[in-house]
Amino acid sequence: MPRPGAREYIPLTAEGEARLNEAIGDRAERLFETVPDELRLTRDLDLPEPLAEDDLTRLARNLAGANITCAQTASFLGAGYYDHFIPAAVDEMALRGEFLTAYTPYQAEASQGTLTATFEYQTMIAELTGLEISNASVYDGATALAESVLMARRIRRGGGAVVVSEAVHPEYLEVLRTYLQFSDVEVRTAPLDGGVTDLEKLSGLLDGAFAVVAASPNFYGAVEDLRSIFEAGNEAGALGIAVVNPISLGVLEAPGNLGAEIACGDGQPLGCPQSFGGPAFGFIATREKHIRKLPGRIVGETRDPEGRRGFCLTFQTREQHIRREKATSNICTNNALMAIRAAVYCSLLGPTGIREVGQRCLAKAHYAAERISYLGGYELALDVPFFDEFLIRTPVPAREVVHIAAEKGFLAGVPLSRFFPERENELLVAVTERRQRVEIDEFAEVLDEIGGGK
Repeated sequence: MPRPGAREYIPLTAEGEARLNEAIGDRAERLFETVPDELRLTRDLDLPEPLAEDDLTRLARNLAGANITCAQTASFLGAGYYDHFIPAAVDEMALRGEFLTAYTPYQAEASQGTLTATFEYQTMIAELTGLEISNASVYDGATALAESVLMARRIRRGGGAVVVSEAVHPEYLEVLRTYLQFSDVEVRTAPLDGGVTDLEKLSGLLDGAFAVVAASPNFYGAVEDLRSIFEAGNEAGALGIAVVNPISLGVLEAPGNLGAEIACGDGQPLGCPQSFGGPAFGFIATREKHIRKLPGRIVGETRDPEGRRGFCLTFQTREQHIRREKATSNICTNNALMAIRAAVYCSLLGPTGIREVGQRCLAKAHYAAERISYLGGYELALDVPFFDEFLIRTPVPAREVVHIAAEKGFLAGVPLSRFFPERENELLVAVTERRQRVEIDEFAEVLDEIGGGK
């Protein structure tokens, strides 16, 4: 029996169904009117015959077996994603159903576990960056930077310009420009001097700027003078935004102590696998006075009517389910699971562990740089302090070095020509705590062989 007041279902006639299909077809076609004809496929897809499940599984397994993973090789890849050791407990905890399947914890009384873990995550990010407040993650490091710049614009109440060091990751800069392309914000890039930001030229670009952005370690691995950069920005009324590698903060001064008003970056080094480029998460931390301008979710501590300690989402008036188009950002739910991984990772290591990981990265990277610089035909491209990543000039194109080294069991690094085609003989090499001395020595021997022992 249909419920009272429900409309009776009347089947379509053949004529009516034909008219409906014709109308739907026309509407579907209009969806693609803006796609240029030369980009539209006018033939049927050339697909192979379907396979049985067992055959398909076998094919997929064989294709996957062609991949080279860090479990099979010694990885010196970097440029934003790094091969750090991840304790097994991180997977064990983060893959629990309570975390793995949980959605945004708007219903606090049913989400205390997720909220507690997220609160701890925020606390640890704040401690690492030397700032008071952290959000509960955003999409990745590039969008964290873009959201940080938009946040600085809200704080300064208007447009103007943002000055960005050319040593910020080129993909981050590209995402930032995409975010701002239809706004009234001008993106000015500050040139480099010897691989680090030219402070004098940066100062000349600060007129009318609401923010200044610098990365340390920067894209080339160099440690920047953030204090001087942000002092120059502060004198011009520009908020300082630091892009940082969280592992480096085990040995480098926290950006909050160097004058940054906002710190952001990619959290992949904190317990997230490389996984062919993601997912990981982006983090943003800031001063407490800017909390209402901070995008994403924030978990706060509270008390229930009986005085018991608990956690809930706070400052939700900034969020899209309340403020709609006036919300600070729509990026809030995604990648929260990766932030939980970071909370577990940081809890397991603690401050001493994070410092030890940073120290090992620092020591091993400098040992590798010294070994490689003694090889004929190779040299360090920059004479600057660095953390776990450095740039070398190669006697043959860097892409060739990468290709040959992969055949010998080494992921040699990232060719700079991937981002700057004219710089084909430069290779960005990263060394984490996972690399053993024997691997570094063997890697140097392979490089020497590729270079012809010059």
